[in-house]
Amino acid sequence: QVQLVESGGGLVQPGGSLRLSCAASGNIFSISAMRWYRQAPGKEREMVASFSSGGRADYTDSVKGRFTISRHNTNNTVYLQMNSLKPEDTAVYYCNARVRSWNGFDRDCWGQGTQVTVSS
Repeated sequence: QVQLVESGGGLVQPGGSLRLSCAASGNIFSISAMRWYRQAPGKEREMVASFSSGGRADYTDSVKGRFTISRHNTNNTVYLQMNSLKPEDTAVYYCNARVRSWNGFDRDCWGQGTQVTVSS
């Protein structure tokens, strides 16, 4: 079993900042990519940012220059620093990790989601 636990969501005014955290634990041999997705009401889930095991960060165009993804490999944690937040960033944010277990199986694991609301 692998667990991803997210934290850091909440209500913030436009232009404000939030920092999301996601900690992975359990049957983990290694993690390749860690990603943040989001899903707004009535919309499909979209990938916001990803961080590969090799240190490469990628972002969807709408958050470039405002969001920063980082990763702490020692404790299998990924962060998403969100600055200059806009109402259109309002969504449930999900953490995703591509995990290889000690028995050699690879699987995609998901957190439970954390709500981010940007509103005045």
